[in-house]
Amino acid sequence: MNTTFRRQLTLMLCILLAATILLGLAFWFVFDRYAARKQETSLQSTADTVASLTQFYSSTLSMYLDWDFRLNLSAASGASKNDVLLCTTDGQVFLCAQDVQDCEHIGKKLGAPAVEKITSQGSASIDGAATLLYGEKRLAVASAAYSTDGTLLCIVVASMKRADLSALTGGTLRLFILTALAVFLVALLAMPYLTRRETKPIKDMAAAARQLAHGNLSVRVPTGYQNEEMEELAVAFNNMAASVQNSETIRQEFVANVSHELKTPMTTIAGYLDGMLDGTIPVEMQDKYLNIILFETERLNKLTKSLLELNKFGSHGTMLDITDFDINHTIRMTVQTFEGRCMEKRITFNLILTGEKLFVSADMSKIEQVLYNLIDNAIKFSHTDSAITIETTEKNDKIFVSVKDTGIGIPSDSIKKIWERFYKTDLSRGKDKKGTGLGLSIVKEIVQAHGENINCISTEGVGTEFIFTLPLAKKLSHQAGS
Repeated sequence: MNTTFRRQLTLMLCILLAATILLGLAFWFVFDRYAARKQETSLQSTADTVASLTQFYSSTLSMYLDWDFRLNLSAASGASKNDVLLCTTDGQVFLCAQDVQDCEHIGKKLGAPAVEKITSQGSASIDGAATLLYGEKRLAVASAAYSTDGTLLCIVVASMKRADLSALTGGTLRLFILTALAVFLVALLAMPYLTRRETKPIKDMAAAARQLAHGNLSVRVPTGYQNEEMEELAVAFNNMAASVQNSETIRQEFVANVSHELKTPMTTIAGYLDGMLDGTIPVEMQDKYLNIILFETERLNKLTKSLLELNKFGSHGTMLDITDFDINHTIRMTVQTFEGRCMEKRITFNLILTGEKLFVSADMSKIEQVLYNLIDNAIKFSHTDSAITIETTEKNDKIFVSVKDTGIGIPSDSIKKIWERFYKTDLSRGKDKKGTGLGLSIVKEIVQAHGENINCISTEGVGTEFIFTLPLAKKLSHQAGS
């Protein structure tokens, strides 16, 4: 399988091998040229030294016959470890430092181009001419030797085998290759460990993703990686897994709550209808139970509409029709719709509204629904002969809308839960016969869709107050008479 680990390992080894080869070639090339220049300098020094020994002689014959000169020539060659030949002015070898008695090179001649180059320049590199003379590749330098009166006496040729230079550079190159191989071997042994350590987080996340796909929503990957990118990826994965788990929990609770809320009215309807059909419920009692069935049917219809509404607001990208409208007028019109219910319980409204008109920037129909749900909730849990106070206040370009009742209140341990779908407090269960448990959830979704906030302040047995905010319209047309 072409895994990330194998790809990284192969890539790193290829890069390391290519780098080693290129570095070795560059090192060999540079060192070989450096060694050649150093040897040329040494050969030039040897040739100049021997040339200085010849300036006291008047002819090549006198040098050839002088035994002490030949011994000195041999000593100079041995000290420098370079081969030395003496040639006549036309390039013919007449003396060899390596064999004071006789030498196979004596009598051989340098090529005319080489002789001309030496005599014209005083000294020159003659690798090609020396190679022809010795019959093997040589590194050679020649210098013209002059007598004290400036007459050209001879040509001094100092040379060495090219193979000796190659042996010197080759030894160094072999040392480099051995070192490079050792480094390559260490890298080869360390690379699997290093690469596996780098790819381990990815493998952990892949394994966790497979478990997540098979329904294990509690799976998490370890964090604390030194690699910043891997740490960010691990944290993001865990956040995603937590979100999926939370969504699944909410879905299961939602399905359970919906099933529970639908089961009761459907069981009631089915039971009463069966009773009518099989004659258990007498004809004179059927109107009563038909009214109960109608009541439960209306509650089912309301529940269905509330679920659809809540689903719409709970989805991302909820479309709002933002306009500027008078929130005071909207409150007055909404209150009028509850006139009949309020007369039954003898409930009155206290409207404390800022200014004659107070314009906000929001979706008017959605805010009407918020007001309707909050007022309906307040009436539902208010005592007979009580009052509901609705107040608007302007502060820091925000409009605060308060709906306050003096009803049964909400227990302190339930205030945070009232926004949950289908949640009903124990105190409300005896009063909220028609409630679906979705009204406050819808209110919160609408307010949050506007980017605003809603809070609840309640004391058990005293009453409850809901306060939500809306943005003040940019035009300050809330003043009376504007």
